[in-house]
Amino acid sequence: MYTRQDLEEIEHRSLAPYAARSKDSKGRAYLDNEPDYRTAFQRDRDRILHTTAFRRLEYKTQVFINFEGDYFRTRLTHTLEVAQIGRTIARALGANEDLVEAICLAHDLGHSPFGHAGESTLQKLMKDFGGFDHNKQSLRIVTELEQRYPEFPGLNLTWETREGMVKHESEYDVTDAREFSPDLRGNLETQICNVADELAYTTHDLDDGLRSGMVTPHMLEGIALWEIMVESHKWRGPILQDLERHRMIRDLVGLLATDMIQATDARLKESAAKSPLDVQKLKHNVIGYSEDMQRRNRELKDFLYTKLYRHFRVVRMQVKAGHIIEDLFAAYKAEPLILPDHVQQWVEKRGLERTICDYVAGMTDRYAIDEHARLHDPFLRP
Repeated sequence: MYTRQDLEEIEHRSLAPYAARSKDSKGRAYLDNEPDYRTAFQRDRDRILHTTAFRRLEYKTQVFINFEGDYFRTRLTHTLEVAQIGRTIARALGANEDLVEAICLAHDLGHSPFGHAGESTLQKLMKDFGGFDHNKQSLRIVTELEQRYPEFPGLNLTWETREGMVKHESEYDVTDAREFSPDLRGNLETQICNVADELAYTTHDLDDGLRSGMVTPHMLEGIALWEIMVESHKWRGPILQDLERHRMIRDLVGLLATDMIQATDARLKESAAKSPLDVQKLKHNVIGYSEDMQRRNRELKDFLYTKLYRHFRVVRMQVKAGHIIEDLFAAYKAEPLILPDHVQQWVEKRGLERTICDYVAGMTDRYAIDEHARLHDPFLRP
């Protein structure tokens, strides 16, 4: 049997000098004996997997609302794809794979129903009551809201996992790390999670867009990354069969990941980083594409924004989603007694608006839709 100490020693010998090591963790907020045969970061991963918030991701939206088809991505399948890509990049670069996986699995726990449409609606509704941000909500879930241990609130994760969650950032997410060394950027494991998230949603949104018919191969003509796929597969169309689409998307993921690994490796060597702190003190993130690939990726992302995310079918559902959340929020605020009994108990400590926000943010798409119907359709049982 490999003890935790054995696993920590294997980590120490096998990881790159700039990788985080579980034996060097800053620890947990509450005293918590570590297991005999798992590292601290492995334990973080396992605790995240067993949360209610993680299970609810199965019925939370990525782009397409849950009831539009069970073959489109959800927050859960997206999270699993992010973790898989993150682990691949981490292993290739000698980073701590377990820490990357833990951060990746936790990065979307705080997302509201209906994707970014739900988040923007809650942001507006909570403007005068502390606001709403899914990164902060993810941290609240693992530090306060999940009640699974009698000894402490939340999951009592390590500093490094919590820091990685707080410093998760993308084009849509602005980090607020005031309590987690704000003068330092995210460590390499955090940066890997950030780019794995972007790589995953860009490629799988293209895949889902093609499958839905909202995006067609003809529309993609002239997009550099698509042209590379077309040429490498000698595809001449006009019909894109499912098997060919799978191959192209799979190879696109590989192309982007390979470029990112190679470009990041070159930056790491140039930086001469010898410790995780060296990476965090740099003036720029080390993880990322080459300049050419960054331009190509930007072109594809701009295409998806204008042709898929702003497609009238997607926007219509976003508008509907906003109305559902606004109606739920207004109904609960007008009469808090219609909230479930266990939710009403939160009000004294959290305040009414934050209680409603926590409750709504935790809903799945289909639960929010059903709850809206129960509150507004007189013919349904309450």
